[in-house]
Amino acid sequence: MSSPQTIPNQAERDSSHRAVAPAWHTVVVLFVLLGFSFAGRHGHFTSVRVPHSRAAAYILVMIVEWLIVAFIWYGVNRRGVRMAELVGGNWPGPIAFLRDFGIAVGFVLIFGGLVLSGLAHLLKAVPSPAMRAIMPQSRSDLILWVVLSLTAGFCEEVIQRGYLQRQFAAMTDSTLAGIVLQGIVFGLGHGYQGWKLMVPIGIYGILFGWLAYWRRSLRPGMIGHFLQDAAGGFIARYLPH
Repeated sequence: MSSPQTIPNQAERDSSHRAVAPAWHTVVVLFVLLGFSFAGRHGHFTSVRVPHSRAAAYILVMIVEWLIVAFIWYGVNRRGVRMAELVGGNWPGPIAFLRDFGIAVGFVLIFGGLVLSGLAHLLKAVPSPAMRAIMPQSRSDLILWVVLSLTAGFCEEVIQRGYLQRQFAAMTDSTLAGIVLQGIVFGLGHGYQGWKLMVPIGIYGILFGWLAYWRRSLRPGMIGHFLQDAAGGFIARYLPH
């Protein structure tokens, strides 16, 4: 006789291989993500010619990311899937939040330092001109950058680990393939940073996918993603170059 714990575990594994939206919907999401990355790689959205255009670039990125999330909500809602199911997890009390926060901090410190810094050093990768141009240079830039980081933490985790990882796992009937493929897309989606940084970012995305799968929740990844991006803005603003 199966134990009570065995049945829900099997159900979780089966549900992770069920598509949450039609294939055409995923094609559209990929087209927008990679098209936006390609445009950014060629400076169409990341070139900064006057101070206020930096804020405009931040706002544009936030609008695009929220529109993609809205489109994902539309797609999964037609399949009867709630956004809360994509995010997963819950915080019934402060201890649960602190647990996820601690996991996020440890993840960023260990894997962010080892993967991003280590691989970037091995590849001799440096921030691209487009990336340097959009980093915050003033206090108002920094405030908006924090809002952008919050947006990226939520939206990119929903897009990559909540949606694409589920879709790729369903298409390939493989959890591992879902994790790896969404990580590759995550790396390709950062074209404005240059290919040498796209490689460690892709690997970092795979590790974020593993974190989401391990925790059955996007919450630790959302916190870690926000902390990583926000810290980058503060470093660019206040530390000497």
